Amino acid sequence: MTCFDVFNGDADGICSLLQLRLAKPIEAVLVTGAKRDVALLDRVPAQRGDAVTALDISVDANRAALLSLLDRGVTVQYFDHHFAGAVPEHPGLEAHIDTSPGVCTGILVDRYLKGSQRVWAIVAAFGDDLDQQATDLAKSMSLSCDRVAALKELGRNIAYNAYGDSEADLIAAPSTLYRSLRRHTDPFRFIHAEAVFGELGEARRSDLSQARTIAPAVMSERAAIYVLPDAPWARRVRGALANELANASPDRAHAVVAPSGQGAYTVSVRAPRKRASGADALCRQFSSGGGRMAAAGINCLPADQLADFVRRFEQMFC
Repeated sequence: MTCFDVFNGDADGICSLLQLRLAKPIEAVLVTGAKRDVALLDRVPAQRGDAVTALDISVDANRAALLSLLDRGVTVQYFDHHFAGAVPEHPGLEAHIDTSPGVCTGILVDRYLKGSQRVWAIVAAFGDDLDQQATDLAKSMSLSCDRVAALKELGRNIAYNAYGDSEADLIAAPSTLYRSLRRHTDPFRFIHAEAVFGELGEARRSDLSQARTIAPAVMSERAAIYVLPDAPWARRVRGALANELANASPDRAHAVVAPSGQGAYTVSVRAPRKRASGADALCRQFSSGGGRMAAAGINCLPADQLADFVRRFEQMFC
């Protein structure tokens, strides 16, 4: 039997898998990619008797591949918090799906493991911009303020690293970062031992500093849209910038748009923090859009649809 671990390359996906494999070690083939690379089950060549664990990738975006795996006799364990649509009912599928605004995949795995690897769930929640949920989990472990701050920085850095249109845009390949984190088992050991932690933090701060100089293309009391230049730093920073803007102005919806080449854009959308819904509904109106109620995105928005996106964004949030 061959096992496959299939996971989003952001903090939530990586830290969800860390929890599972630290609690239940197995040898598995890793399948991952940049954050927007979500149709990962298509890459899994599993056959009858094999096992797949899928983490932090939408059922809706992987439905055909999931059904194909199940039809081939592959067992699938699935953890996710993104829009799923109808979850297939099949004896080979163990689904842990919760699309509530206040959860991430790391929190779902934490529940499944009854908190046995909770420190990584805290990193996952901070990486998914669920600061209150992460802080509540940290209180259950009686962590010091300094340690909580370190976990927050780690989560932010891992999440930042996943943004980009391909792994070429990233500071570290998600599979390499996962293996390094697992080798240390404890996040505080990783923070103190691995130079990549500082490299990610320095790059994130530098990219955000550049992004803050860009004026919004659209600004109103309830909505703002920022258009970034065509550069690797801009593609990396769009998620971190969207989160920063959303936290600074919780009454306002935000969209961060960056060119992705070939006459298209990638879009990150954040619903207003004070009414965290609508982001996924907006993005699913476009063929490559998806996500969750509070935070969603469009992987490939054709340039001739940008004006339509702006119109629909304003209709949704203004």
